[in-house]
Amino acid sequence: MGSYREHALEGASAVDLVVALYDGILRFLYAASSAVERGDQAARRIAVKRALDIIIHLQARLRMDVGGRPAQVLSEFYASVFAQILQASQSASRQKFEHAIDCVRNVRDAWRQVAKDPNAVPASPRVIAMPARRQAGLDGADSAADVAAGSSWTA
Repeated sequence: MGSYREHALEGASAVDLVVALYDGILRFLYAASSAVERGDQAARRIAVKRALDIIIHLQARLRMDVGGRPAQVLSEFYASVFAQILQASQSASRQKFEHAIDCVRNVRDAWRQVAKDPNAVPASPRVIAMPARRQAGLDGADSAADVAAGSSWTA
């Protein structure tokens, strides 16, 4: 199955790769939540570690010099979700995992919209370009979806 995933991502755009990473976070958070329900501490810890590893990777790849304010907001989002996941794991709280899942899913859905937007063509294979409406200063919103959609950082 790993080989299938590798081939599926070979021709993926930078935005598609970001969406795949968010999907991974969600998959591991669902596994952690399920482990809490079963009382399986080892499985919870493994799933939490994998989700946190992805978040660390995403945050480490942010380019503050290129992404500006959107990159800063994404960095704050990653720090917040990281803390939420740690709290959920420490308290073995399925409810806290569900809250973290909702937060990650909202931003993942914003990235999916960017993937569908023809104006969000990457400037290079590893850098996500800001959609034209944001470059032109026509969209000043700072919602999580808009920030994610308008960020410029390497994946």
